[in-house]
Amino acid sequence: MAMVVTDPCIGCKDKACLPVCPVECFHSNEDEPMVYIDPDECIDCGACVSECPTEAIFHEDDVPDQWKSFIELNAVKSATCPSAHE
Repeated sequence: MAMVVTDPCIGCKDKACLPVCPVECFHSNEDEPMVYIDPDECIDCGACVSECPTEAIFHEDDVPDQWKSFIELNAVKSATCPSAHE
C-alpha cells in the first residue's frame, strides 16, 4: 500500500510535503498541476500527510470515494513524470 495525492493538491504551490519524504517518491513536472506519489517507491511512512497544507494525501485504503480515481492517476503519472525532488 502507498500514500495517494488527491484532488485538493491541484494548484498547490506550497509543496511542504516534498522535504519530509525519506525516499523521495514524489513526481511532477512544470506542466502538471499537482504532485504524484509513486506507489512502488512509497514506504507508507505517512510523514507527508501532516505536512500537506491542503490535506490532499491519504493512505490508499483511506482515499475518499470521490477521489478513488487518484489511486490509479498517481501510479500512471508518477511513472511518466520526473522526480519532484530535483
